[in-house]
Amino acid sequence: MNILIVDDEILIRNVIKEYCLNEKYNVYEAVNGIEAIEMVKNNDIDLIILDIMMPSLDGYSACKEIKQIKNIPIIMLSARKEEYDKLIGFDLGIDDYITKPFSPKELIARIKAVSKRNNNQDIFKYEDLVIDYKAHMVTIDNKEIKLTPKEYELLCFFIQNKNIALSREAILNQLWGYDFFGGDRTIDTHIKMLRNNLLKYRDLIVTVRAVGYKFEIKEK
Repeated sequence: MNILIVDDEILIRNVIKEYCLNEKYNVYEAVNGIEAIEMVKNNDIDLIILDIMMPSLDGYSACKEIKQIKNIPIIMLSARKEEYDKLIGFDLGIDDYITKPFSPKELIARIKAVSKRNNNQDIFKYEDLVIDYKAHMVTIDNKEIKLTPKEYELLCFFIQNKNIALSREAILNQLWGYDFFGGDRTIDTHIKMLRNNLLKYRDLIVTVRAVGYKFEIKEK
């Protein structure tokens, strides 16, 4: 497994690196959010240990950018212990949050737990609709469905939040970013195209009046 350690403190990186190497993990390092984003673009990273307070680009901003590139499991590392700080991280899609000072052994246990959870989520299947996250491929009745990158991101975001009503604002902020100047029409257009591509499963995307949309499936 390829792990990226992102922290501007070399001593912390070295401690985490030592324990990761003992577990036979491959280790990559970055000293700030900008370096982390470049690492993700240029390497096949399986999990990220990400500090919050860093120069150039903080962990929250880096997490947001990374999640738009690839849905990589992230364990956030921080001296901040307030519930508010943790909630921000989880709202951004992190998988776990551990506060400094921390036990390296506990961190390794968290890495294993997060990795196990995500390894069980490589495939999403609902009847004849299948998403292979590793292959970045969607099939219906064993036939590949061609989606644009944004349509694929939109579908994955819906599935991650299945049966939850999502506001247009939440969808826009997650997939296009807070500084995007488009509006509801952008989202509605992409959802219309996604529905068309989902063929017989188009009705899984339900319009929620005065709110937005919901990916509605019956749990089996």
